[in-house]
This record gives sequence, structure tokens and C-alpha cells, in this order.
Amino acid sequence: MMSDQANSLRSQMHHSTKGSPTAKTIAFISGKGGVGKSNIAINFAISLSKKKYNVLMIDLDVGMGNIDILLGVQAKHTIVDVLEKKLSLMNIVETGPENISYIAGGSSFTNLFTLNHQHMHYFLSEFDILVQKYDYILFDMGAGITKESLFFILSSDEAILVTTPEPTSIMDGYSMIKHLTQEAPNMPIHVVMNRSLSFKGGTKALRQFERVVQSFLKRPINKLAIIPDDKSVREAVMKQQPFALCNNSSPATKAIENMTDAYETGKNIVTYKTPLSFIHKMKQLWRGRSN
Repeated sequence: MMSDQANSLRSQMHHSTKGSPTAKTIAFISGKGGVGKSNIAINFAISLSKKKYNVLMIDLDVGMGNIDILLGVQAKHTIVDVLEKKLSLMNIVETGPENISYIAGGSSFTNLFTLNHQHMHYFLSEFDILVQKYDYILFDMGAGITKESLFFILSSDEAILVTTPEPTSIMDGYSMIKHLTQEAPNMPIHVVMNRSLSFKGGTKALRQFERVVQSFLKRPINKLAIIPDDKSVREAVMKQQPFALCNNSSPATKAIENMTDAYETGKNIVTYKTPLSFIHKMKQLWRGRSN
């Protein structure tokens, strides 16, 4: 039955009119691990869902996926099953808190780009169904950058970099932006300063980060949010609950709500229009790799 539903929806999409709405794809990235990237991504997804957007999260943290753990749920399948067991992407989508959809990660995901053209074509044809179904698709990438993760980041419409005021985190975040700028200079990058001890300190760190990027890389970044160092976040992680649902009045929750409002309204945000969809960009990158 599930397979029949997938085939039916795929047929509908094939015959849909040209120019139909597709999901905005956002890659959540970080220069180093342990900065709270996945937690920010999950709670941002929940905040978008509260605004009545259809949101899908896909865990692409290679070998260390933790979306299901942070959500306090147990996934029946992972994205690896799409290729290893030829399952439909739509059929492995599961529902989490606040009605967000998610696909869990898997330790064998590094095999994706060592597979042949037929497997890649299958993945992209499956993904084409999802982009017609959702308003937002969020990729939770692994820390740093790899040859495999670069395909997904560069194919996304935008990236959200999560960093902290710590010098090592700032330097790694800068290195990430430098690398992406070399590959895609016009890709919009938003920056979230997480675990700030004070709003004043977080603002100062974010402005300094912006000045360094503009000075050395000659490109703008979007200062999206400052998330405070909040004990309720740690408490929520221990409970395996998103902090935006565990304590809806905490400073971190309020900051996530402000982040979502700022993103939704687009105030003071620099964006670049591109005629290419995620799938078209992925195909181009794949062809470039194959040549």
C-alpha cells in the first residue's frame, strides 16, 4: 500500500504543471562539533512548524546522526535504507513533535557517492517527491566539511552556520565560510551565535565575526540570531525533548522564536536568486565529479 501511494504521488508530480512550488532547502553547518548545531536545527524546525509550515528534517551527520535521540523518538528506518533496501524516501519519513517530519541518519551514508549513476538517479527521483510536499527541507550536516557533505551543502538554497563565541569555534566557522565562498561565492549564509553568555557579548562576537568575513572574504553574511547559554537547553537534552517544547518561556526558546521571525520576514537578510533547484544543482555537481 505504501509503495502504491509513493508511485501514485510520483506520477502526480510527473504530470504537475511546470513551475510548481518546491521546498526551500537549508543546510545547517558548523566548523566544529559540539556547538549545538543539531539542537538549533531541530528547534528552528519546530518553530517553523508552529507557524504552519510543513517542515522535513534529514539527518546527514555521517556516522553520528542524533536527530531521533534529541527528539526522543526511535526511527524505524534511516536514509541509508533508501539505497541499501531500495525504500522510498517518502515511506521512511516519520513524524516527530509538533508534527515535524524527519528522516534519521545512518552510519553507512558515506557510500552514497561511491555508488553508480543509477543509484544517484534513484535518490534524486525520490527526493523530487519530497520537494513538492514540504515548505522547508532542513539538512543537518556533520561538523566540518567532507567531499560527500559538500554535494548537499552546495546544492541547498541557503546555509545556516552555527558557531559559539569560543575562539576555536569562530576560527573553524570562518574556515567553513571561506571554503564555501571558494565553491559558491553567492550562496546565502546565515550565522547563529549559540551559547552566548550575554546578549551584549554575543552581539559583539557576531559583529566581529562579520567584520572578519567581510574584510578577508569580501562577502556578506546574515547575522541571524544570538542564542543564550541556557541551562534549560541542557535539561531538555537530558530529557530527550526539544527545548522549545520543554520550556516555552526559556531565554533560548524566545531566541529561537526571534530567529524564526527574522528569517521569515527576511529583515536585514541578503539573498541571491538562483534559477536552479536543489536537484538541478546536485546533478551538475555529480556530472562534474564524474568528468
